Amino acid sequence: MEKEEREKWILAGKIGKEVRELGISMCKPGTKLIDIAEAIEKKTQEMGAKPSFPPNLSINQIAAHYTPKFEDKTELKEGDIIKIDVGASVDGYLSDTAATTVVGVGENPLVKSAKDALDSVMRIIKPGMPIIEISSVIEDTIRKAGFSPIVNLGGHGVGKYSLHEGEFIANARNYSESYLRKEGIVAVEPFATTGGGYVIDSSEVQILSLIKSKNVRSSLGREILKFIEEEYHELPFAKRWIMNKFGRLADMELKALVANGALNEFNVLKEKDNGMVAQFEHSFLFDDGKVTVTTL
Repeated sequence: MEKEEREKWILAGKIGKEVRELGISMCKPGTKLIDIAEAIEKKTQEMGAKPSFPPNLSINQIAAHYTPKFEDKTELKEGDIIKIDVGASVDGYLSDTAATTVVGVGENPLVKSAKDALDSVMRIIKPGMPIIEISSVIEDTIRKAGFSPIVNLGGHGVGKYSLHEGEFIANARNYSESYLRKEGIVAVEPFATTGGGYVIDSSEVQILSLIKSKNVRSSLGREILKFIEEEYHELPFAKRWIMNKFGRLADMELKALVANGALNEFNVLKEKDNGMVAQFEHSFLFDDGKVTVTTL
C-alpha cells in the first residue's frame, strides 16, 4: 500500500473516532438528535474531512439508518439506548465506526455484550482469515451474555468512495467459506438485541445514495442531481442535507429522483420483535500482513 493512501485511511479513522466520541458525550436527557448530528458533521469538516455517510443516531429498537430529518424535534430521554454510527471521508478514503450508550444510565448488559463481541474480534482478526471465525466469536459472545446477534446485519469491506464492498462479515455463523481481504479496510460491527435477532425495513427513509445520473425534466431536480454527483459521489447522504441547501421543495424532487431510478433509498431498520439493539464498530486496516484499528 502506498504511504499516502495509508495515511489517508489512518486519518479518516482518527477523525471517525473523534466524532464518534463527541456524539456519545452529547447523549444526555433532553438533547435533540439534530444537535448531535450537526455537531458531528461540523467537527468532521473542521478536521478536514467529510462524513462517509450521515450520522446514524438510532434509538432503542431502531438498529440503523436513522439520521435526523429536516427540522427534527426528537429529544433523548433517560434510558434510551442510542447507537452513534459515523464515519469520515478523506478524499474518498473512509472510516466507519460506532458505539452505544444508555442515556443517563450506567453500564448495561446488552450494550456490554456488543462491546465485548467487538473486543473479542480485535484479539483474533488478521488479514485473509476465514470470516466464519469472526462470525462465530461474535455470536458466541453475545449469546453467552443472554442476547441474540442480529443475523441479517454485519460488517463489510470498504473501498475508496465505497462504503460497502466485497466481503460480508456476518454477526452469526452462516457457514460462509469466504475470507477477509489481505490488504485494505474492513469494518466489523456486532449488533446485539433483546429480540429474536432480525431487522426489517420500516417505511421511513432519511438516507439516500446515487445510483446513476438520469435525464431529469425539472430544473431544480437537475440542479439537485448534479450537486449530489459532485458532492457525495455514490456515498450515502441525508435528505436533510439536500433540504437545508435547496429548501422544502427538494423533498418532492428527491422522491422523483428515486422514482426514475437515479437514487437509492435506505429504509430505517428496526428489530422485528421490537427488541432493544446495541452496536459497536471499528474499521481495520490490513497492510503488509499487519492490522491497524484506525478508529481505536
